[in-house]
Amino acid sequence: MVEESDDTVCGPGLPVCDLKQWKPPAGPSVTRARSGSELTGERGAKLNVVPSLGRPTSLTTSVTPEAEQSVAYKDFIYFTVFEGNVRNVSEVSVEYLCSQPCVVSLEAVVSSEFRSSIPVYKKRWKNEKYLHTSRTQIVHVKFPSIMVYRDDYFIRHSISVSAVILRAWITHKYSGGDLNVKWEENLLHAVAKNYTLLKTVPPFERPFKDHQVCLEWNMDYIWNLRANKIPQCPLETDVVTLLGFLYASSGENTGIVKKFPRFHNRELEATRRQRIDYPVFTVSLWLYLLHYCKANLCGILYFVDSNEMYSTPSVFLTEEGHLHIQMHLVKGEDLAVKTKFTMPLKEWVRLDISFSGGQIVVTTSIGQDLKSYHNQTISFREDFYYNDTAGYFILGGSRYVAGIEGFFGPLKYYRLHTLHPEQIVNPFLEKQLAEQLQLYYERCAEVQEIVSVYTATVPQGGGRQEACKCWGGLPLNKSNLRPAHFSFPTLKTHLWPRNPNESVLEIGGRIFEKAVKRLSSVDGLHQISSVVPFLMDSSCCGYHKASYYLAVFYETGLNVPRDQLQGMLYSLVGGQGSERLSSMNLGYKHYQGVDNYPLDWELSYAYYSNIATKTPLDQHTLQGDQAYVETIRLKDDETLKVQTKEDGDVFMWLKHEATRGNAAAQQRLAQMLFWGQQGVAKNPEAAIEWYAKGALETEDPALIYDYAIVLFKGQGVKKNRRLALELMKKAASKGLHQAVNGLGWYYHKFKKNYAKAAKYWLKAEEMGNPDASYNLGVLYLDGIFPGIPERNQTLAGEYFHKAAQGGHIEGTLWCSLYYITGNLETFPRDPEKAVMASTVAEKNGYLGHVIRKALMPTGGLHWYVGPTLE
Repeated sequence: MVEESDDTVCGPGLPVCDLKQWKPPAGPSVTRARSGSELTGERGAKLNVVPSLGRPTSLTTSVTPEAEQSVAYKDFIYFTVFEGNVRNVSEVSVEYLCSQPCVVSLEAVVSSEFRSSIPVYKKRWKNEKYLHTSRTQIVHVKFPSIMVYRDDYFIRHSISVSAVILRAWITHKYSGGDLNVKWEENLLHAVAKNYTLLKTVPPFERPFKDHQVCLEWNMDYIWNLRANKIPQCPLETDVVTLLGFLYASSGENTGIVKKFPRFHNRELEATRRQRIDYPVFTVSLWLYLLHYCKANLCGILYFVDSNEMYSTPSVFLTEEGHLHIQMHLVKGEDLAVKTKFTMPLKEWVRLDISFSGGQIVVTTSIGQDLKSYHNQTISFREDFYYNDTAGYFILGGSRYVAGIEGFFGPLKYYRLHTLHPEQIVNPFLEKQLAEQLQLYYERCAEVQEIVSVYTATVPQGGGRQEACKCWGGLPLNKSNLRPAHFSFPTLKTHLWPRNPNESVLEIGGRIFEKAVKRLSSVDGLHQISSVVPFLMDSSCCGYHKASYYLAVFYETGLNVPRDQLQGMLYSLVGGQGSERLSSMNLGYKHYQGVDNYPLDWELSYAYYSNIATKTPLDQHTLQGDQAYVETIRLKDDETLKVQTKEDGDVFMWLKHEATRGNAAAQQRLAQMLFWGQQGVAKNPEAAIEWYAKGALETEDPALIYDYAIVLFKGQGVKKNRRLALELMKKAASKGLHQAVNGLGWYYHKFKKNYAKAAKYWLKAEEMGNPDASYNLGVLYLDGIFPGIPERNQTLAGEYFHKAAQGGHIEGTLWCSLYYITGNLETFPRDPEKAVMASTVAEKNGYLGHVIRKALMPTGGLHWYVGPTLE
């Protein structure tokens, strides 16, 4: 009877390429085993099944003469590896003795730093005839190519193994041993076991495999260029620069959003996970505060978890100037503490906060030389919960809290270290800009004081002071003899106070008007250098349209020496003052990374979102210098021809047709007047007259709907909900999807009947109405969708995305928020996509007003500095 052999090729399981970075242990190449000895692999590693290659063999040596039957024999097995290194095919000599019919099993198991005991070769055979005699079998163990060869064009990811164990065992046929028994069960019934270790070869000491394939010359050349390059893991550290450039925080509900990924380095990631209930980290940031908070708290740096709740750490500023530091506890509660000291105003200060378990150390240092200001240590017995990857960080404001009024400087975050302030490396890279910013506010404080004293001293009504010696309208005394850049003739000659309660900001606005009037003259280009001091004064008074003008002049060098530093200064000052065009300028520069502004999409998002969130509100505000934003290319003559004015040919023709009862002309004329489109100034009252005329005299559903909306909202007309509802139903009955959506809005807003609202919105959504998609998203977000009692942010996000694709402003803002935070699985974090908020910001009515003025077809020169048009 011959021996039966079974070579097993392991089935699909864990991929061998998961084996990485193994270190080979030293071990013998030949080992003799005792009967019944236990073998579990190195460090008790468990068995797994993975794909491998097996090679059958039937090479058996001659039979040893049969021993006398009276001698008692024990089963044994041992083997010899002819070459101690792992090769593609390693030859192994297995010597064994079976006292009963048996099954001999041989297995090759590999281990790495990350995985252990992965079988890559299996073979077993029967021995039922030659009992009580020593047998020898030659086995050719074949290992996967990725374990024995270097990377090449075909083997792209060779692996490093730390240990290769060859193990063999004998099981008796009538005691659980059979070819059909699973390997794990077979091993449990072994009567003799043995193992040996093979020496592994590091990946870059292995030979190349001869694939017996010819490559095209170009592919062969490309491969040879990188064949001997040794890949290195990228350096990973726990130090993160959250902000490297200045950020102007306007004190509103927008800020910079940052998110930490998990560490790629396993040791760093393991350390981070271990410290979830024992936080050890340090935050270092520069701040320049202009004012304390107007509300109870305003945001500095805080963490928002995946449930949209504040977590550790959360640092706020109070209305008195103290720091409010909030932590989330392991037991689920929140704990907050307030510092004893207050933060200084109008000085650059570095704030360092270190957490070490339950101890918090807060240090503030003043100026570039880091003079110590305050230091406070706070200790707690509670365990803080800290998981810096389960959410996102916010610098400044958000939809939850307003930000500080001032500027953020560089921010360093040490995720796994507690450092003393002297050990922290957080230099101010933009030192000159920071110094200029401080000088600006020092000068402006003097200017504002002078203006305040001036308005309180000079008699009202434009009279002149003849009796006293005055310099710039102020009585001369020692307190006035301080350096100042204020253009005193402006006050003395032109800006006598109109009333005793006139504010510094109003004075700044009047100075700006005088400057723009001079620029609008025939030789306005030659007046720029003489107007700059007036604009500086206006900026110091808080009128930041002037700041934006100065930024453009200095950045472009328009009839003034080009000064990039001053351009940045006034851009930041305007952005901090919530000047829309300044914020647009900063958002664009950081998005493109031009003019020495660093490329930073999160920073760009912070500026763009500031304007974008105001755009829907601005559009529904009838007051102010606003106009509808339209896409206009200066090379498109046809588009430019339809730009008109109230006395232009296009407008007059539309008015003529509207008077004759042309519904389309009435609607277009009303829209132009209501929104300020095509160069026409806003005139809501006249627009509503045309809406009413068209709705009541024609059967046009669009005019009926538009008039119903203004009656609902009372925009320029007295509210009339009854008539508005009647008109809305009439327009909906004519199949206008906007009106169907409007009925849903009515039942949601006025009747709180969410079931009816959802019914109309679902119908309008099917008709392709983006407003309805957005409204359905709101129902899911608020958890009031009929039949679904809980919030469903995933469905809300899907409806918001559909609304955004239809051009819906609020839907776009929600999608932008989801992309920047990455807190929703269906919206993976993508800061570049988040800057879609810029498309909403560009629709702001104040920007439209500037464009309309710039395109006004008149013979004179009009100075409205705005963004570049295509």
